[in-house]
Amino acid sequence: MAGAMLGAIEAGGTKFVLAVGPSPDRITARTEIPTRDPATTLAAAARWFAAKGPVTRLGIASFGPVDRDPASFGWGRITKTPKPGWVDCDIAGYFMDRLGVPVAFDTDVNAAALAEYAAAQGEGCRSLAYLTIGTGIGGGLVLDGRPVHGIAHPEMGHIYPRRHPLDHDFAGICPHHGACLEGLASGPAVKARWGASLSELAADHPAHAIIADYIAQACHILFAVLSVERVVIGGGVAKTSGLVERIAARTAQLDAGYLPGGARHRVMAPRLGGDAGITGALMLAAAAKPSSPSARQGTSGRG
Repeated sequence: MAGAMLGAIEAGGTKFVLAVGPSPDRITARTEIPTRDPATTLAAAARWFAAKGPVTRLGIASFGPVDRDPASFGWGRITKTPKPGWVDCDIAGYFMDRLGVPVAFDTDVNAAALAEYAAAQGEGCRSLAYLTIGTGIGGGLVLDGRPVHGIAHPEMGHIYPRRHPLDHDFAGICPHHGACLEGLASGPAVKARWGASLSELAADHPAHAIIADYIAQACHILFAVLSVERVVIGGGVAKTSGLVERIAARTAQLDAGYLPGGARHRVMAPRLGGDAGITGALMLAAAAKPSSPSARQGTSGRG
């Protein structure tokens, strides 16, 4: 491939999406590989990038939790994930060493939020949150063009929603919090109490209203606390027919006409569909700087 190429990784708990292209809006090659153990998965990704020709910069959008603090010795690592074998995985350092290029690193949901925000710029959108509902639940936030990280990064899946009146007997599956949002409304939580994915359950099954209610509570919190204009709902569970519409309707009920943003508060499906995460990873790559603190920190005696 001729010219300077960006590389991108959307690292998920089930699969890694890999892409190269000259810019975030132009992907020239992409592939998916299953997420196995770190040694196998990262080596397969490195071989794919090598086969596509040299990349000049790499963006990694990873499942978490992660350490994305440029001043931290642990920068670029996946930290205390429940994914077996991946605790303390130095994913950014691995690719810096193997590919020899600057690496930008963030969570998969922050990257998706960046991409969706960029896609909404033509409509004057200035604030956006992205919620992914899948194997886990995570969220990213962009205000006035800047991703919001705080001391680490948002963990929107671990708020405690009010229990739905038809769902008081389920303890939740989160190993840390039990009945938090992820423990109640993630894909595994749905299967744990109903034995099937949400999309496999009949349209009139009460699970649809229960899950929509929990996600709508998260949307209402984002609208009320942060006054974001949009909450974009992505992830595998969100692909269930009619779910995003149910969430939007329930969010409006919870608001009860009070919030001053009114109709500007919108719940919607991703404009970029399944490409939000990998597009965001390419945006991270485009912003990676050879002299950044993260790049220097990443190769200082890391194991």
